[in-house]
Amino acid sequence: MPELAEAEFFRKRWHQCALRSPAILRIHTHDAKKLFRTAPAATLRAALTHTVYCNSAAAAKQILFRFQSPVAANTPAINAWLGIHLGMTGELSVFAPTHTPRKHDHLVLYTAAHALVFSDPRMFGRIQFHLGSTAPTWWTQIAPALLSTAFSAKVVAAFLQRRARAPIKAVLLMQERFPGIGNWMADEILWRAAIHPAQPAGTLSPAEVKKLWRECRAVARLALNTIAGRGDELPPDLNIAIPDTWLFNHRWEKGGHCPKTNKTLARAEIGGRTSCWSPTRQKLHA
Repeated sequence: MPELAEAEFFRKRWHQCALRSPAILRIHTHDAKKLFRTAPAATLRAALTHTVYCNSAAAAKQILFRFQSPVAANTPAINAWLGIHLGMTGELSVFAPTHTPRKHDHLVLYTAAHALVFSDPRMFGRIQFHLGSTAPTWWTQIAPALLSTAFSAKVVAAFLQRRARAPIKAVLLMQERFPGIGNWMADEILWRAAIHPAQPAGTLSPAEVKKLWRECRAVARLALNTIAGRGDELPPDLNIAIPDTWLFNHRWEKGGHCPKTNKTLARAEIGGRTSCWSPTRQKLHA
């Protein structure tokens, strides 16, 4: 499942090409598919064709692209907002403008220089669309980013108390407070904070809460810099070198060991998700 940094990685992939060739000449869609959530595919095609790409942003696990209609005399430009949630298997790719849509290419934006492709084999993703001067509510209502000032230790502590009985691993996956955190990021954060994934959220000490908050921000920053910041392939491809000091590189390897203790890692389903942790470092306490 794409997470915070993966969403930013794919945003950059389209953004860099769309800036060089911004005019949308034609659009291909798979109209019968259920990925088009807020507007029919035909409506999206009609509104986006002949618009010009302006800018984009990634938040949580979602991406927003803004286009504008050509400005006519005495007529204000109209913003067209394209939202993409990658789901489990979604990907944004770039091909030559002669690209022929494949079976799982549900949206293709053709420019003079490129074909911007959203493909999703399992169709867990979604495509959203909005016309208006301001960003749509389905975008503006996303929780404050992990690196924003609104994501404070105090806010995190209050949220944990409201989910006091839930295992902390499950709480970290709640997008209404921890936007963009998915399975691997949650494991990485808890391992760095030395907190057991099954620890009830309400039993964390003030010091543990502060450390958890700090590691949420640190892992988000590291992921954005390392995964979204360079390369043309996502981990586990070797084009991007994830340091061996991360849990990421060891969490699923056979006989994987903790990078800090060199002891064998443990794995189990916690909070409905397969989790990995270091038993000697992350101990469950009362």
